Amino acid sequence: MSTRGIVFFDIDGTLVPSMSSSSFLAKRFGHARVLDAAEQRYAEGELTNEEVSVIDAEGWRGTPMSTVAAWLEELPLIAGIDAVVAWCVQHDVEPVLASLAWQPVADAIAKRHGLTADGGPRVRVVGSDYDGTVAEHFNEYDKRDRALQFAAEHGVSIDHCCAIGDSRSDLPLFAAVPTSLALNAGAAARAAASAAVDTKTCATSSPGSRRGKPPSTDLGRSSAQTTGSRSLRCVHT
Repeated sequence: MSTRGIVFFDIDGTLVPSMSSSSFLAKRFGHARVLDAAEQRYAEGELTNEEVSVIDAEGWRGTPMSTVAAWLEELPLIAGIDAVVAWCVQHDVEPVLASLAWQPVADAIAKRHGLTADGGPRVRVVGSDYDGTVAEHFNEYDKRDRALQFAAEHGVSIDHCCAIGDSRSDLPLFAAVPTSLALNAGAAARAAASAAVDTKTCATSSPGSRRGKPPSTDLGRSSAQTTGSRSLRCVHT
């Protein structure tokens, strides 16, 4: 299969709509209150992503990899992912996860729904257990750079790429691709994106999809009148 375009999907707040994946795991690790406070400070610009990662990683200490993998099988995701992935496969568009979520989260979602995991921060593993320290930091600029590298390595022009996300961690990637969609997003992402939409499903059955346009295009077009954004011309082929 020759890849004709790429859609980069954020995870937390986008594919995981009700909470961050780190918060989901922190409830099981037992440090949810500490992490929630740190994530709020990140959202307000008081902490860096690296500082939040250090706080979060400590809670993983001594937990087996297999336990985390089992927990992630229950991670709640937005409806419609399989329909979007099916459309992508049918039209030679690569659905890629581009996120600041921990790599095991991206790996779990990729395995469940057939997306491609590409990058993310890592908690160090000793033997088969997490040791509570950060093995690799990954911020919003790393996310952008990894996405652009992925496109280049797969011979896909950036003109045939788009990004879907919800928060300030998506802004550098939004600025790097020609079109972007703010999905259930905050004010910063809405202002930066080509279009915005609020929805409980990332799939759509509008006529645009049946004409061979990606689902994100339909979402962008349907929201253009209410957001004042131009239509999302994502992954034209």
